[in-house]
Formats: sequence, C-alpha cells, structure tokens
Amino acid sequence: MGDFLMPSLGADMEHGKIVEWLVKPGDYVRRGDLVAVVDTDKTVMDVESFQEGVVAELLVDPGETVPIGTPLARITPTPAEVGAPAQPVAPAPSVAPAPSVAASPAAAAEPSVAAAAPVRATAVQASPGEAPPIAPPVRHLAHRLGVDTARIHGTGKGGAVTRADVEHAVAARPSAGRVRSSPRARRLAAELGVELSGVSGTGPEGAVTVADVQHAAGSRAEAGAPAGSAPPQEQEPEAPPPGKSPDARERVASLRRAVGALMSRSKKTIPHYYLSTTLDLRAAVEWMQSVNAQRPVASRLVPSALLLKAAALAAKDVPEVNGFYDDGGFRPSASVHLGVAVALRQGGIVAPAIHDADTLAVDMLMEQLRDLVSRARAGRLQRAEMADPTITVTNLGDLGVESVFGVIYPPQVAMLGFGRVTEQPWAQNGLLGVRPAVTATLSADHRVSDGLRGGRYLTRIDELLQKPEEL
Repeated sequence: MGDFLMPSLGADMEHGKIVEWLVKPGDYVRRGDLVAVVDTDKTVMDVESFQEGVVAELLVDPGETVPIGTPLARITPTPAEVGAPAQPVAPAPSVAPAPSVAASPAAAAEPSVAAAAPVRATAVQASPGEAPPIAPPVRHLAHRLGVDTARIHGTGKGGAVTRADVEHAVAARPSAGRVRSSPRARRLAAELGVELSGVSGTGPEGAVTVADVQHAAGSRAEAGAPAGSAPPQEQEPEAPPPGKSPDARERVASLRRAVGALMSRSKKTIPHYYLSTTLDLRAAVEWMQSVNAQRPVASRLVPSALLLKAAALAAKDVPEVNGFYDDGGFRPSASVHLGVAVALRQGGIVAPAIHDADTLAVDMLMEQLRDLVSRARAGRLQRAEMADPTITVTNLGDLGVESVFGVIYPPQVAMLGFGRVTEQPWAQNGLLGVRPAVTATLSADHRVSDGLRGGRYLTRIDELLQKPEEL
C-alpha cells in the first residue's frame, strides 16, 4: 500500500490546503488521473496521482492545510487489495459448501470476476438505500466504461453487481445523447455551460476529460471575443474591486509574501548577469500579416506567439539556459517547458508552463497559451504546469514597458523578458529606414553560463525570427 503525498508545486511552496477531493475510497485511479484540488499561497490547482491502484483511505479532510510531503491518501497497488476481508459466514445445513477457489492453481493465480462478486456478496449484503456490493475488479471495469454502478440492478448473490451486469448496462446505453465522460468533467461542463455532445473527447475510448471541457469553454470565449493585438497574458489584469472581502485581501497578501520570499532567496543565492539586445521583427511581422490576411479574426496570430516559439527553439539549441540548478549542480532539461508569467486579476503573478513548447506549431502554441491563461486566472492549473517550467518568459510590452530585467525563478537558471514592439529607426547597408523591433533581455545564472552562452541564446532568437515561416 502506498501513500499519496502533498506534492511540492513550486520552489516557494511550503504547505497546501485540500480544497476538494475528486475521488473517494474504492475509486480506481491511474497515473496522471486528477485526484484532488489543492490551494497554495499562489493559486488553486488540480493534482494528479503518481501511482495506479484503488483509493483505500482519504487521510486529510477538505479545508485542512498540511506541509508538503504529508500523506493525503492511501492507494493500494492492485484492486484486489482493497476492502475489508470477508467475514466468515456459517453456511446453512441445507446448503452444500462452495468449492474452494484455490483448488485450481489457474483459478488461484487469476480469479475470474464472476467468482469474485459472489464471494464478496456473502460477506457484504446491501441494506435498503445502500449501494449494491461490487468487487473491485468490477468497479474498475465500470469506471473505465463510464457506467454508474449505483443505477445497476445487481444479479449476483446478495444483489452484487457482476461483470455481466456492467456489460449489459453498456450495451443498453443509447448510442446517441450519452457522452462518455468523467463525473468531474460533467460537473465542470454544467458550471461552464458547455454541451458535452459538442466536445471531442481525448480520454480513454474517446471519453471527454476536464481538459477537453476547459478547451471547449476557452475556444467558445475566444470565438466571441473581439480581435486584439495581444494574447491574453499581455492584457492588463482587471483591478480587484475596492470592497473585496478580507479573505481576498489576505490571499493577495499571502501571494505577495510567497513571491517576495522566493525572489529574495533568488537574489541572495543566484549570481545574476544580464544581457539585452534589440530584435528586428520586420520579416516576422510581414510574414504574420500575410498569414493573417487569409484567416478569420479569431485565429489570427500575434507577435507574441512568434516570440515565444523562437524563445523555446533557441532554448533547445542553447541548453545552458534551459534546466535546473539543484544539489550543487546544473541539470539540463531534455524538454523545453516554457513558463509564461501571467498577471492574476486579484493581484500577483504566476508562471505556469506550456509543455514541450519547442515542438508545438505556432497556432497550437497560441491555443495552449489562451487555455493556460484562462485556467490560471480561474485558479484551475495542474500540478505539472506549476512545478516543472524549465525557463520562464515575461512580456510587459502591452503595458508600454520597453525592457524588463527579470529575477530568475529558482531552481531555473534563466529568465527572458520582452518589451513593447515599436517602430524604430534601423540602419542597414548604409540606408536608414523604420522597422518594427522589440527589446529582449536575458537574466541568467553565472554558475551555469556566461555572457558568451547568454549572448548566443539571444542571437539564436534573432536568427529564428528572420525565418518566421520555419517556426
């Protein structure tokens, strides 16, 4: 039996509060399944399971705050290990004893579901108003097929639900109008007003997941939004209402304290060095305008999408800026998980990651960026998005800032800043003209790289932007 622990969701996290459990004892979970909603000092996020098995016990109640590493739940490695052992029941004199399951070596090694359900039924009898008894393997099958066992009339002994009952429920389910989805996805769809029948599922056997619902809600919002020159993370956050509650004020103050403590540690322990350059965006802007002329307003590109993609590709080419410094040494990352600074409406900043940003097409990168910003401001981020950015980018251009020199987010080793895209005088081959340009700045860790490698990173970004059609 293994423990599911309160995970570390960032270098500045010391504790977390369970907001909601998404599973209950007896539920089967796979690696990566969402099991809880956790509130940190910075944001609320969904946390996934690191192991596969059946939830045996929840150890922390919703609303309770515990340090990282605290056991939150116990998960058995296999379904057969869950549940109390069957109590011996004396057979009636007129009933012949059932044959032993262990009589056959094959049966002992791989007991059938049909045999498991009656055995459990002899020990657990359903009382009026209670759910019918069900063996863990059958519960797993029902969970995988999206069947609500509470609605099934069990045909096994004592009303136990059998594999045949689950398969019959699936066969009897109408082919139209019933969308396979998790309970949490259905609840979220109802909250966001999303019709599940119109959502394309990416889960097992086409099931609609929470991410699918969030994506559908984000796409719908974007389709109805007016065109803008900047993606969501660059728009100035709405000011919090002046009469906000004491809880909201305390949350903002807590977030500020957490960020301030982390940045203080960063400046004390990381020997920063800074580089700055001006990037020529003429080729990138001209290509972007030609592409946008053939697209509907809702799917047009913005300069920030090209900047982010170039930053991710350059980080792949210059690994000294992409990774983590921990345990006294640098650990380069094979993947580029691009952290993007997002200003929250209630105040403060978080920097969740766009995973494998270097491998995404520009359109897909923009789509994931919109989804990430929407969920960050709604407090629905996932653990991995906050825990594993390998390099962070901040863009304050929409606020009129021309350059930004950021503070590195430990244990990362670099931060890239972009300012406002402006028209600037540009001399080339003895001729003076006007071109769109942006100032890019790099804050980097001198324990890992130096001006030579940092300069190479900025130069590589500039080279990539001169061939935007290849991004």
